[in-house]
Amino acid sequence: MQLKHFLQFKDLTRDEFEYLFERTRRIKEQFKAYQTYHPLHDRTLVMIFEKASTRTRLSFEAGIQQLGGSAIYLNTRDSQLGRGEPVEDAAQVISRMSDLVMIRTFEQDIVERFAAHSRVPVINGLTNEYHPCQIMADIYTYIEQRGSIKGKTVAWIGDSNNMCNTWLQAAEVLDFNVHVSTPPGYEVEPERAGLYGTDHYEEFTDPMEAAKGADLVTTDVWTSMGFEAENEERKRDFEDWQVDADMMRLAKPDALFMHCLPAHRGEEVAAEVMDGPRSVVWDEAENRLHTQKALMEYLLLGRV
Repeated sequence: MQLKHFLQFKDLTRDEFEYLFERTRRIKEQFKAYQTYHPLHDRTLVMIFEKASTRTRLSFEAGIQQLGGSAIYLNTRDSQLGRGEPVEDAAQVISRMSDLVMIRTFEQDIVERFAAHSRVPVINGLTNEYHPCQIMADIYTYIEQRGSIKGKTVAWIGDSNNMCNTWLQAAEVLDFNVHVSTPPGYEVEPERAGLYGTDHYEEFTDPMEAAKGADLVTTDVWTSMGFEAENEERKRDFEDWQVDADMMRLAKPDALFMHCLPAHRGEEVAAEVMDGPRSVVWDEAENRLHTQKALMEYLLLGRV
């Protein structure tokens, strides 16, 4: 089988995602029915964390175990990677002792360099630039709740961060539209987002306009990890970019609200939206587990 990595959303094709979403549905059904399914028996996942996480570690570690494999947690502070060992050397060693590697780190360049020297599939668990596993879970959640996302409109409200970049890539791969609204100075950088073109997104200075007619409204924290020094400035800059009930009323009547979590009620999202009837944040969080199980199965076994 040809070695395949998942470092950006556009690393996979529309056909591959359609397969993965169908596998996710089946794997989740088995999980809910307490049916044992161990296709990755005796396979080992190494999880490398430079950025802390709750959902990423839990979903990958539980996921590989539910598929019959095992997980090894490595924090860069406690390994030679944190003491200056070249990423390329670490990749050579780690990939000879495991079957699959997930990395959650800062610069995208780190996962790209690791993958270039790895003998096993590498998954981007999050970088400053992209968060492909989260967006895969978000899109599956939309499909589960509302059907195909093709031709639909996603309103992204807030910072043009790794989540925003990945939504824009996903729109090009899966043929839907993204309305982006960011405060001045926080606009999308197409090259950083890795975009082919601008056919699938539109930028709005007014977040209320971006939300008009949207099928899905989504946001993230105003201050991502690594930008804590800017927190107070960002709170001032983003104060008009909170997703609240007034904004949701401008979206379609059946529009969903998503947030990748953790969320700050009263900042990027009002509590009435976060905890309201159109919020699917808990289903979205759970679906990290199931979509990633489908992804790991596919990267190791191909189509089953």
